Amino acid sequence: MWRHPRRGNSAALPSPALMAPPSPAPATTLFMHLVLLFLLAAAAGASAAAPEEEFTEELLLRPLPDRKALAHFYFRSSAPPAASVGRHHHLFPKAISQLVKKYHISELELSFTQGRWNYEQWGGFDPISTSNAKPPGVELWAVFDLPLYEIDATWKNLTHTLSGLFCASINFLESSTSFSAPRWGFKSNEGNLRYGALPREAVCTENLTPWLKLLPCRDKAGIASLLYRPSIYKGYYHSQKLKLRSSQSLGIILDQTLTVVLQPNTINGKQLHSSHRQLQPSWSMRHLFNRKLSGKCLVSKSSRIFIEVDKGIIDKINKSGCDLSWNNEFFVLSNGPDRLIKVLNNLEVQSSSMYEYDVSNYSEEKPFDVGITWKLPLIWSCTPSPFHVSRFLMGSGNERGSIALSFTSTNLHKKIFGSPNDCSIKAIIFQIVPWYVKVYYHSLEIFIDGNKKTVSDVVDKIHVTPSEDKLLPGTLEMLLRFPCSMQSATLTLDFDKGFLHIDEYPPDANQGFDIPSALISFPEFKSARNFPETDPLLGSPLLENFQVIVKSYTEVLLVPLTTPDFSMPYNVITFTCTILALYFGSLLNALRRRIGEEEKELKKTATRHGLIPLLLAKLRGQKVDATESGSSSESTGSKKLLFKVVFVAVAAVLFHYFSNNS
Repeated sequence: MWRHPRRGNSAALPSPALMAPPSPAPATTLFMHLVLLFLLAAAAGASAAAPEEEFTEELLLRPLPDRKALAHFYFRSSAPPAASVGRHHHLFPKAISQLVKKYHISELELSFTQGRWNYEQWGGFDPISTSNAKPPGVELWAVFDLPLYEIDATWKNLTHTLSGLFCASINFLESSTSFSAPRWGFKSNEGNLRYGALPREAVCTENLTPWLKLLPCRDKAGIASLLYRPSIYKGYYHSQKLKLRSSQSLGIILDQTLTVVLQPNTINGKQLHSSHRQLQPSWSMRHLFNRKLSGKCLVSKSSRIFIEVDKGIIDKINKSGCDLSWNNEFFVLSNGPDRLIKVLNNLEVQSSSMYEYDVSNYSEEKPFDVGITWKLPLIWSCTPSPFHVSRFLMGSGNERGSIALSFTSTNLHKKIFGSPNDCSIKAIIFQIVPWYVKVYYHSLEIFIDGNKKTVSDVVDKIHVTPSEDKLLPGTLEMLLRFPCSMQSATLTLDFDKGFLHIDEYPPDANQGFDIPSALISFPEFKSARNFPETDPLLGSPLLENFQVIVKSYTEVLLVPLTTPDFSMPYNVITFTCTILALYFGSLLNALRRRIGEEEKELKKTATRHGLIPLLLAKLRGQKVDATESGSSSESTGSKKLLFKVVFVAVAAVLFHYFSNNS
């Protein structure tokens, strides 16, 4: 008889032990464990071998010949290729990563500069002045990995993004009249480079704050904590730069630099040496930045501070016969360095010395502060560029003028190449001119040592992009070849001043219009530096970048243009509004007037008698007529009005007569 399992005997069902599958053999279990361990080890090895994001921070301090101090902050953030890390970042700023991916950027450089680099006093041949001496205002250039027909539209979107990211007016570079596409004068490219500059852009803390937000520790820890705003912005020169490099093999490398020239406050006001020459001011980090360094940024791979002593000081020390240590006859450092680095130039001659300090050895309990104290007066000069270049305007009036570019030799070639008679020096000129400055490029004249030369004797290569009214600026790229015996040269170009629409003038139009700085590069001169005693495994990104072509920027030109009378629209508006007010006021008065009531009022006033005529009539015993009294009063009033008008006219004539005679 069939029984339901819930109601029947439970013993009839098979036991769980009988239903369980047979247990695997011990050898099979061991094999599975070994496979699992192998997979975990392979995954761990792959994760360890994958490149990781890195961040380094460094600071270079250097005394300058004109009693100032140079501080160069250098921060590098690197991210591996996107395939290895995906869209997530631990140290690298996500905003920059999104920027590179969205606009397909291969290279980008953005700089905010206040002041002008003094090439004569602060040098023009070393890598700091070559790479970080930027023109005043904003300079932006980018290389895109895109088809040529998409670059202009991408550039416009990029300027808006950077404008919002750094709180600046970079979006003004979106107009086709504000940027250009140089061929080879600025940087060799395949037509995918765009360049723009805003010479009048002001630099403030609102630009520095978003720049600091790109750092992992911002300005709360590490070397960036030295960036005390009042100390930074009271300097003679201030330039913050952001440079990007992106490739599929290396990933994204972001270099952030801040270069400032400060006037140090003297630690000791006493003169340590009795001499007619003035002693250099002694300074320390606390006196330059108003604070000490409390350790490094915890996520940084390395944190170093360098104090560089220029070649001119080394030559003085070597001539005196003393040892080049941190405590010598001329100066002494407040702390002993961790390492002394000798820097060699491209001729294997010592060009400077660096004293290295590792910030990881210090903390909040033991803050770091290093400085230099001078013992003897010392005069030296920094290595200049091959030519000192300056630019100025010639002519007068608001119709036409000339741009002059002056070269003055520093005889640097004699120290590098000797003194051959048949050598030559190459110089590349890159210049952007706004469309309202109409340059006549055929009017180019070249004078060498006061003698006029033909263009073909000096110019090896030239590329000109003529300007178009309200569409494109003019671009000049020119390769010059000067003889080594030359001491001075001058290039002149004539131009006409255009007319702008009233809406195209800036608010301060009477101040003038700015022409961006011209870039002069010397391709045969490279400020290459070697560090033979450094360990490649402990290499510094700051020292790696000391391999650049010598460049220098000229001044920003201020061109006065014909400006309209901006008060005339105001006068026209006020005059027109006055006429309209009178017209509509009279019209409304006529429309709103009640004629019947006014006639009654006029009759009442006509019947009123004057008090004096009534009294005279009663005294004489005469009858008073209402119409006669009204007419007599009106005639009396008209006579008084006529008398007043004549009196005012006579007074005005007499005043005019006597004022002219006096």
